[in-house]
Amino acid sequence: MEIAETGLPGVVLLTPRRFGDARGFFSESWSQRRMAEAGMALDFVQDNHSLSAQTGTLRGLHFQSPPHAQAKLVRCGRGRLYDVAVDIRRGSPSFGRWVGVELSFENGHQLLVPEGFAHGFVTLEPDTEIVYKCSDYYAPDCDAGIAWDDPDLGIDWPLSGAPVLSDKDAAAPRLSQIDSPFAYEGPLPWEDRA
Repeated sequence: MEIAETGLPGVVLLTPRRFGDARGFFSESWSQRRMAEAGMALDFVQDNHSLSAQTGTLRGLHFQSPPHAQAKLVRCGRGRLYDVAVDIRRGSPSFGRWVGVELSFENGHQLLVPEGFAHGFVTLEPDTEIVYKCSDYYAPDCDAGIAWDDPDLGIDWPLSGAPVLSDKDAAAPRLSQIDSPFAYEGPLPWEDRA
């Protein structure tokens, strides 16, 4: 598995090897042992699978607060999407910074979004599927979000028009309007090891 740093410390891009022949390919998309060897000892407890029918469907920016904070390992099962992580840890040197990467079925990339980061994505093709692992179970009382279009964040979403949003996402507050439940506690164990 190839592990590459992104422009945001702690958020890494993983690319599992694909072994292909005339029939197609095989890929080991997750190995707890390999991740632990790379300093990323995460226990994922829930897999989620989402389908977005329309191009331009934007979901996010979401996070779960402690005690049910979630790290996520995100990949695209079909189609293409632009995946975004935002550091929302108070006191972090990269607080309010974001990184975005294209995930697609073709490129096989996966984005590791640690606890303390908000996550969102926009679909770039119809019928795009996102598949992701979570390090804690969904907890509605800890579910929160920030505005996808927060001008203080300045995320450069690849949109050709207005996004397709849920009512919840359309009404999300700006980062400056929330008291982030996350505090920076130093670099993550795998920073600068990718």
